[in-house]
Amino acid sequence: MRRPLIAGNWKMYKTPAEGLDFVRQLAPLVDGVNDRDIMIAPAFPALETVAGALKSTSVALGAQDLFWEAEGAYTGQVAPRMLVACGCRYVIIGHSERRQYFGETDETVRRKLRAAVQAGLAPVVCVGETEKEREAGQTFPILDKQIQNGLEGLIADELALLVIAYEPVWAIGTGKTATVGQAQEAHRFIRSQVARLLGSPLASAMRILYGGSVKPENISELMAMADIDGALVGGASLKPDSFSSIVKFK
Repeated sequence: MRRPLIAGNWKMYKTPAEGLDFVRQLAPLVDGVNDRDIMIAPAFPALETVAGALKSTSVALGAQDLFWEAEGAYTGQVAPRMLVACGCRYVIIGHSERRQYFGETDETVRRKLRAAVQAGLAPVVCVGETEKEREAGQTFPILDKQIQNGLEGLIADELALLVIAYEPVWAIGTGKTATVGQAQEAHRFIRSQVARLLGSPLASAMRILYGGSVKPENISELMAMADIDGALVGGASLKPDSFSSIVKFK
């Protein structure tokens, strides 16, 4: 059985003080939840403050991005070891907003993935198609390309901590959600491609999260699907009550 993971991506919201207040409200709401993993990913300036507040909880800290070099003259970038020093255990890589607005490619995803693995961070690698690509029947070819190019050159032994997040771009921040059938179909395909590339043992153990307008109202139905192992939550992760409701899905 794969242990569920509910991850909150705060995107460009919350100052350090606001993040601290969030954790203080969230902690008692998820106290005693020990049969699943919980992660929140604040913006870089809030990482250290939030990390301190999470120490007495079961909630893990993640980052929203990283750079692939250990150090150097790369203004505005953050190295993997800096994230580890802040207390991060996870890092999100290749989010659709990074691809859409900041030129993220499958190649940069691969370089960041390798850097995360070398630093001991659990990478949450995002894949997904746009609405236009889905309407053109290109969902599977797009997912295949992103997975194959993103994992190229890596071996199964390096990827024991790998998490993949399927986020149909057309469902992010739009209020639209893939049907459970669409989500399960995509997750099953992703698992089959990882099995083809890196072997069935890794694919069977790897967690695949669904991301795309996840809410308290739809999480249980999504989690009932065989290949959906958790959620990458955006807007609903910004309020302790809605995020805790998602975490405590039945």
